[in-house]
Amino acid sequence: MTNATDELLTARDKGIPARAVGMTASAFLATAPRLDEFWTPLVVLDDTAMRANVATMAAWCTQRGLEIMPHGKTTMAPALWKRQTDAGALGITLATMGQVRTGRNLGLDSIMLANSAVDPRSLAWLAGELADPDFRFVCWADSVATVDAMERALHGLDLPRPIDVCVELGAAGGRTGARSIEEALSVAQRLAASDALRLAGVAGYEGSLAHDRSPEALAAVRAYLQAQLELHRALGPLYDDGELYVTAGGSAYFEIVADVWAGAERDGRTRFTLRSGAYIVHDDGFYRGISPFDEGGTGQGPHFVNAMHGIARVVSSPEPGLALVDAGKRDFPYDEGLPIPRAAADELAGSWHPVDAAVSAMNDQHSYVRPAEPLAVGSIVRFGLSHPCTAFDKWRVLPVVDSVESGVVIDLIRTWF
Repeated sequence: MTNATDELLTARDKGIPARAVGMTASAFLATAPRLDEFWTPLVVLDDTAMRANVATMAAWCTQRGLEIMPHGKTTMAPALWKRQTDAGALGITLATMGQVRTGRNLGLDSIMLANSAVDPRSLAWLAGELADPDFRFVCWADSVATVDAMERALHGLDLPRPIDVCVELGAAGGRTGARSIEEALSVAQRLAASDALRLAGVAGYEGSLAHDRSPEALAAVRAYLQAQLELHRALGPLYDDGELYVTAGGSAYFEIVADVWAGAERDGRTRFTLRSGAYIVHDDGFYRGISPFDEGGTGQGPHFVNAMHGIARVVSSPEPGLALVDAGKRDFPYDEGLPIPRAAADELAGSWHPVDAAVSAMNDQHSYVRPAEPLAVGSIVRFGLSHPCTAFDKWRVLPVVDSVESGVVIDLIRTWF
């Protein structure tokens, strides 16, 4: 994969020290930088926590005979994708053909597109990429109309091999996906009859059917996954003798996926594949509350550790009980919960101490912090953040520290949104 440490750092990379401008990331890292050199605001990644999370997920999947193709759109960071593939991931999942092209350019050779591909221009590009016999690619289709659109786009192209396509099963009230097993069977029959496309299994996303861990939500997820296995069994006569996939599993209900799949017949050629992506950094909000491996749980069994922190500086204290910091919606995620003040320090090089405060609102470049005790103008606040999928896209470069307490910067992660 592309080595982002060879990229030049520029003044467009927000947060980096002024002395780093014009240096390659690797040259800058060789100078042993510390976090207190960086400008605020920042999103900082904790190396120790990320390594623990990757190892935890890899071991858990191996124990259950599951593959994982983590959803790479969470980070769009090849350095983090490499951590996941080095730990045994089968490849990387992406969400759009634009991301697929970016991933190929960055060196990915195994990609699942968790979506349909019907744009003629991107399919023409894909036909050329499939000339590489080592390139694994699979996408989804949820209707006969999707299959028809793909075949029209591919007509007349020199296609080196058929495109692997999984039938996507959905459910009423969900996102994409055939709304019944009967509809999905029609899609599969159309794929099996195609010369340009190959029926490659069953796909879907259970996360769109539930948003909490209530008994009703978990029952809906379980029923959907059982229907997915029923579809897979029904497609048996249509499959050829090549590799197949059964794939589901976001970052919220993957243990239920594993539990339901544990009862599936294993034939040696079907890859039961999770696509969880957020686990590499976890979070301090949405996933902390819904993940089965929440670090704040019972302490029994595997758990993930929050590896993503926001750092901002107090720029105003205009009235009692209010402090404004220099980070807002352009810097921190807010769609699945506001940032949570966790600690404060006089400076980034200082000692952190817990802070009793809450964020009440955010603007583009400010957050409204309501502290129990005054926060001095110029002081630093560290925030827990919710939802990594809308955190990474706000940053071209994110510093990685060996631990958030030490402040020693050991890597710079570049994103490619």
